[in-house]
Amino acid sequence: MKSASSCFTFMNQNQNQNQNQNLLSWQILFFFVVLLLLLATATTSPSPTPSPHCSLLLRLRSTLAFTTHSTKLLTWTPHSPCCNFSGVTCDPTTGLVVAIDLSSETLAGPLPSSSPLFLLNSLRSLNLANNSFNSTIPEAIAALSNLVSLNLSNSGLNGTVPRAVAELRRLVVLDLTSNLASFYGEIGLTLGKNSSLGELVSDLTELEELILDGVMINETGREWGNAVARLRRLRILSMVDCGLTDGIDEVLSDLEMVTTIRLDQNELRCNVSGFLSEFRNLSVLTMSFCGLQGVFPERMFRIGTLVTLDLSANPSLKGTLPEFGKDGAIQELNLHGTGFSGMVPESIGWLRGLRIVKLSHCEFEGRIPGSIGRLGGLEYLDLQWNRFSGPVPSFELAKNLEQLILSWNQLSGSIENVRWGSLSSLVYLDLSNNSMNGSIPMSLFSIPSLQKLQLQQNRFSGQLGDSLGVVSRVIDTIDLSDNELEGRIPELLFRLGGLKTLTLSFNKFDGSLSLNLLQQLKHLSALDLSYNNLAIDASGTSSNLSSFPQLVSLKLARCRLRQLPGFLKNQSKLSNLDLSDNFISGAIPSWILEVGHALNLSHNNFVSLEGSLASAELSILDLHSNNLQGQLPKFPPQATYLDLSNNTFSSTISSLINNFTVFLSLSKNNISGSIPESLCSRSFLQVLDLSHNNLSGSVPPCFISLSQSLTFLNLRDNVLNGPVPEIFAANCTLSTLDFSENFLDGPVPRSLANCTMLEVLNLGKNRLKDTFPDWLRSLSNLRVLVLRSNQFHGNISCHQANVTWPLLQIVDIALNHFEGRLMAKCFSKWPAMISSGRGLPKATPLQFSFLLFEPIYYQNMILVTFKGLELELLKILTVFTSLDISNNNFSGVIPRELGNLDGLLVLNFSHNALSGPIPSSIGNLTELESLDLSYNKLSGEIPEGLVGLTFLSTLSLAFNRLTGRIPDGAQFATFSNSSFLGNKGLCGFPLTNPCGAPNGTAAAPSGNFNPTPETGSVIGFDWQFIFTGAGFGLGMGIIVAPLMFWKKARKWYNKEADMLVANMIQRFGIVYTGLDDKGTEKEGDKEDEDEADEPQGGRFCVFCTKLDSGMKRIIHDPMCTCHGSSTISLSSSPLSTTE
Repeated sequence: MKSASSCFTFMNQNQNQNQNQNLLSWQILFFFVVLLLLLATATTSPSPTPSPHCSLLLRLRSTLAFTTHSTKLLTWTPHSPCCNFSGVTCDPTTGLVVAIDLSSETLAGPLPSSSPLFLLNSLRSLNLANNSFNSTIPEAIAALSNLVSLNLSNSGLNGTVPRAVAELRRLVVLDLTSNLASFYGEIGLTLGKNSSLGELVSDLTELEELILDGVMINETGREWGNAVARLRRLRILSMVDCGLTDGIDEVLSDLEMVTTIRLDQNELRCNVSGFLSEFRNLSVLTMSFCGLQGVFPERMFRIGTLVTLDLSANPSLKGTLPEFGKDGAIQELNLHGTGFSGMVPESIGWLRGLRIVKLSHCEFEGRIPGSIGRLGGLEYLDLQWNRFSGPVPSFELAKNLEQLILSWNQLSGSIENVRWGSLSSLVYLDLSNNSMNGSIPMSLFSIPSLQKLQLQQNRFSGQLGDSLGVVSRVIDTIDLSDNELEGRIPELLFRLGGLKTLTLSFNKFDGSLSLNLLQQLKHLSALDLSYNNLAIDASGTSSNLSSFPQLVSLKLARCRLRQLPGFLKNQSKLSNLDLSDNFISGAIPSWILEVGHALNLSHNNFVSLEGSLASAELSILDLHSNNLQGQLPKFPPQATYLDLSNNTFSSTISSLINNFTVFLSLSKNNISGSIPESLCSRSFLQVLDLSHNNLSGSVPPCFISLSQSLTFLNLRDNVLNGPVPEIFAANCTLSTLDFSENFLDGPVPRSLANCTMLEVLNLGKNRLKDTFPDWLRSLSNLRVLVLRSNQFHGNISCHQANVTWPLLQIVDIALNHFEGRLMAKCFSKWPAMISSGRGLPKATPLQFSFLLFEPIYYQNMILVTFKGLELELLKILTVFTSLDISNNNFSGVIPRELGNLDGLLVLNFSHNALSGPIPSSIGNLTELESLDLSYNKLSGEIPEGLVGLTFLSTLSLAFNRLTGRIPDGAQFATFSNSSFLGNKGLCGFPLTNPCGAPNGTAAAPSGNFNPTPETGSVIGFDWQFIFTGAGFGLGMGIIVAPLMFWKKARKWYNKEADMLVANMIQRFGIVYTGLDDKGTEKEGDKEDEDEADEPQGGRFCVFCTKLDSGMKRIIHDPMCTCHGSSTISLSSSPLSTTE
């Protein structure tokens, strides 16, 4: 049994093993069968049928015009599978072409409807962007009915968008951007007159992205809003520069899925509606240049998904920045050119993702928040042209900051404690036009990535370090001009091999500097060292000419140069050369006339001109204040600015200027003859100054054509005669008209009322005969009216109750024959003479600019009688006010309303027949500096209120009928007895008449020139007066004789007199100089009586200025000295000329 059992067991085991082996065999067999079937299927299945699209693609390639810059079409060859063509995508199942991307392939020529492209009806995506097709969108595009994405942006396709586009109902993305066409002045896409946005998109209900930038839609907010609101799936809406108008309709609130709205450059002219803040997914909102108005809703800043907000260039849009929360997502904030104001909150630091901040040209104020400097992701910060104050915060944590622009603010304090070295990514730093002080930290020059450093127009002082340490190798621009830096210019600056622009003008750098150092700066293109205390050495620069850099601009004004730098002969790129205000003499060489654009050699000692200006290509030429003589040269044919004033040219004016000249000044020469009528055809001429010459004849009547372009016309101090013709056109553009000091006669032409922009009118010192031109009150911009020394007559009335001269600040009608009473209401119509009525800030020069692309300022000048001297205001300030009606026949009392003109500085009513008391209201004229009421019939006592005029430095009440005690104290203690002579009833200091009479009046005078009933004498002699007169005559002889015959004594007297006057008028920052000796005698002199009537004296300049062409503004220059001719600087030289 046991053996049988064992056998059975063994047999079972064998059976099990056989069964397992059989099962494994079947499994292996099954596996191989399946594998064979798969292999058989794979080997027997047919290859994809060749698609007809391959041939279509090759045909398409043959019809397209492209260049070798194409990268995709070059791969389309017959030997390559068409689905492998670059820019082609095929369906993996069918092999049909479903996408073509030929963007930026330099494609050109037409795209006709017969193109094989429109036979590819399986296309789902077509991108032809950034090409140069020159045709309309073909109607055949409707055949591509399966398109989901169509991108034709900036493809060169133009004309009307066809209805066929509206039939592409499966479109999800439509981009027809056409803004490059308008940029290049070409015609782009438009919807056409008979179509609308609604018709275009009404069937495109699947659209998620609609981009129509530059497509002319020309619809109102309601029209395009209703069309877009139907696209409920829309996420991106971009319609930049589409001619949209009249706001944003709230129907857009139906677009619940929208994330991006771009509506820039449309004339929306509306308030920003708060419904935009209800878009829960909004991430991008840009509406620059849209004419937005009102107050921007603060809640817009709190949209949690908002990443980009651009409201720039909407100056009427107001608003403030709110307190930001920690959940803010804003990365780009652009409010440039808006009316946003207030302070930037510290909470701006919670916007951790902030990368770009542009708050320039707004009205922000206060301190720059320190938290903004701790934004680690900040890349660009522009806060220029605001009113930020206080110190510059630290930006040590803003390690990604590339551009930091804080110019044109009111920032102050030192920047030495700012850790500049930590800004390792900084490329551009602009702190210019602030009030920062202290030293310039040398760590600025060590920022490795820094390329441009602009610190001009601040108050930085001290010396630049002799050692700059490790400096940036890529720095190419350094501008430290208009500061108070001193000492020597470190030679290490000339070792910055990558330097292209170096500007150090208007500082206090001193010492000598050799121009041979420029040989180390191989890439230098612009150098400005003007207006320092430098002595530039140009010797040795004539050798090794090729080693000097090729400059574009070189400015070495007032650098004590005594010769022309020799290396200039080899400068082929030089466009702007300023060597003015130096000591260079001799002839102007012909090679220097090869400068391409601007040449300023003014204020030197050149005596002649080599070569011909007629072949020069100069646009700006300034040779004024030299010793050039002889015939006027023929001017450069392309010149727009020509100044040859203050020389000794002696020829006549012929047809010398071209048709494009904007500025021409030949003043202060010896030019004679008549004014040529050929000037009348120069329609671009804006400034014409022929003053201080010997021009004769009449004013050409054809000047009526010039009055439509001229802004400044000065014919002063010539010998012109005849009447002033009716030369002022209906659209007269004149701002300044000066015909003074000639022999013009007749009435004032009534057409002058056409010059509504006129600010300065000077007709003084002629022979004009007319009544007061009350009709000029229609000139609301008039600031200066001078009619002195003519033959005007009659009364002055103020009949037009509602017409005033709101800006009139200087009135001079002295030395005429006006008569009648002074009307009280006249003095209430000049608000500019009232302190509270001045609309402009103090010390604003009365000037205008010309040349649109390179503005140059031109200053007005005028003669005024000020403190007994005739002085020439070279710079008329809006703060200077003067009223002079002296030497007429006015009678009656002085109106008390005169006291309302409390902004007056000069008041002269002398030599009239005014009577009655001095009105006490004159004591209200608290800014008065000169008061002359002499030679009238004024009576009564001197008002005590005049003692309170603390600025009064000149007073004359002489030869009236005043009585009583002279007030004492304050300014009255400084006046001499000449201020009170000829008033028999006055007593007290400084007169010798004691106030000793019992009744408190003055003691009776001891002598009298006139017979009186009381004495009964008809003729009496007062020997005291006789001896006094004789003594005075003898003393004057002793003083005057040396001045007439002893040259050294005359110079000493002139110097002392000038110093006295200068000290008297320092309150204005006025600079005073004597008359120069370069004047020439006229062929005909004025009448002797005119010369006798006019007080003589020097001239002065309210303040000297310079022009910064980079920033185009006037800046005070305390170093310059004025003389009689305005000068226009070529960028950085003073506007007021120097001697």
